[in-house]
Amino acid sequence: MLGQMMHRPLSTIEILRYGAETHTTSEIVSVRTEGDIHRYTYREAYHRVAQLAHALQKLGLKEGDRIATLAWNGYRHFELYYAIAGIGGVCHTINPRLSADQMIYITQHAEDKVLCVDLTFVPIVEALAEHFPNDMTYILMADRAHMPESRINFLCYEELAEGEPTEFDWVELAEDTASGLCYTSGTTGNPKGALYSHRSTVLHAYTVAISLGSVLKEGARVLPVVPLFHVNAWGLPYTAPLTGCSLIFPGSALDGKSLFDLMDREKVTSAWGVPTVWLGLQGEIAARGKNPDGFSSVIVGGSAAPRSMIENFEVSGVTVCHAWGMTEMSPIGTQGLLSAHEEEMLSQDEKLDMKALQGRRAFGVDLKIVDENGNALPHDGQAIGELYVRGNTIISGYYSNEEASDAAMDRDGWFGTGDVAYIDADGFLSIQDRAKDLIKSGGEWISSIDLENIVMAHPDVANCAVISVPHPKWDERPLLIVVPNGDKRVKKAEVDEMLLKQVAKWQLPDAIEFVEELPLTATGKVSKLTLRKSFKDYKLPDMK
Repeated sequence: MLGQMMHRPLSTIEILRYGAETHTTSEIVSVRTEGDIHRYTYREAYHRVAQLAHALQKLGLKEGDRIATLAWNGYRHFELYYAIAGIGGVCHTINPRLSADQMIYITQHAEDKVLCVDLTFVPIVEALAEHFPNDMTYILMADRAHMPESRINFLCYEELAEGEPTEFDWVELAEDTASGLCYTSGTTGNPKGALYSHRSTVLHAYTVAISLGSVLKEGARVLPVVPLFHVNAWGLPYTAPLTGCSLIFPGSALDGKSLFDLMDREKVTSAWGVPTVWLGLQGEIAARGKNPDGFSSVIVGGSAAPRSMIENFEVSGVTVCHAWGMTEMSPIGTQGLLSAHEEEMLSQDEKLDMKALQGRRAFGVDLKIVDENGNALPHDGQAIGELYVRGNTIISGYYSNEEASDAAMDRDGWFGTGDVAYIDADGFLSIQDRAKDLIKSGGEWISSIDLENIVMAHPDVANCAVISVPHPKWDERPLLIVVPNGDKRVKKAEVDEMLLKQVAKWQLPDAIEFVEELPLTATGKVSKLTLRKSFKDYKLPDMK
């Protein structure tokens, strides 16, 4: 028997309408590409979104059309999220750090109808436009005063929206209608698309709001350093209006000094981003001898945060929450806030150890680890296997890519993450490594993440990475690559001494190489693929 309840389709525009009606003083503050600061409320944003929706319809856009964005974190990008999905379109966010070939591939694969561009990225569009879909319409996200001379026939964003009605009769869409499209960074092969629905996006907003309720609350001021072009800024454009948080968008300036100044001025309470960003901010905090005014929490994800980074924040009074997820998961799958009991009963070292893990599953996300035959392994903190996930916010296949979809899903419909992990009896997930980054030496596995996290605590190490290099006897051995913190270079004996307190002797790196900087992927993670290519002919000391 079916329950006798109304069924109202979930829709992303309803999130913004709710925020506009109930969180009337919460605001969106944006560092604009024009160089100034823009601020307005969710109510004002909602009216602007209605104007933009009218303008997009006048361009002939219809349900299912893909409308791409090439833009920083700012209020116009936020408006596009809601206006595009609100008329039944699909907001396709493009990562500007992708290679030219990848950018051409995804615009063609998505069959984008429109490309909305920030001023910064005009040169990219001019260089690649002849390779984009032939019928592409280009919109420049600026006012008339800032429209540059260009061989591209850009429409002016502000002129399109100006004069349009500030109310819109939103069409009631089926909740499984596509709303967003985000492609993986494609470190191997072509990028793969995750197509989000209104239903999955709204449910993800609920999930994040519940899981991180102590951070995302009315009156909080949240800085998404994670870009809107990277998995919807981890869902913040949807969670913030739902919970009443203000959003502080940093634009293109993501260096430590710029972030510190913005956070201090706007009294940011919580900042979200990848570890490489926080290294820069922590350097600025150390230089000034204080935290930005009001700064109390940081959400870190994208790659494992070193324990030393977590400790530096925690001792200064900033609570760290380690989160984990993937583009294919909308993206948040776990979060690492400790329970009240754990906060009260555990020692500081025990808390840091737990915060270095990837946390417990978010509501609606199921986790399992399996052996090489696909058999489920116990969640006992000992068994290690490949991590699989399922849930309402996780893809059931890649967009228009049957081969990749078949390879990603197991026979029971779970998605294979490619991570190797264990889960303990309290539900805490520990990612040991990406399957492709594990080092197999003499038939035994070495976790590059474990080694990196320990070495990062050394004061002479600004950043580091561990990769495998071929070895004739052991198959693979670990090589430590270090970015020095200043002029002093850490000695291998010092590194070995640190590591031997926590790992076996056979897991020690065979050598250290020093570099000025580590290569990053399009999403700000250390590119171990690039490092492995750079060091593919490297000879370890016992091989020379």
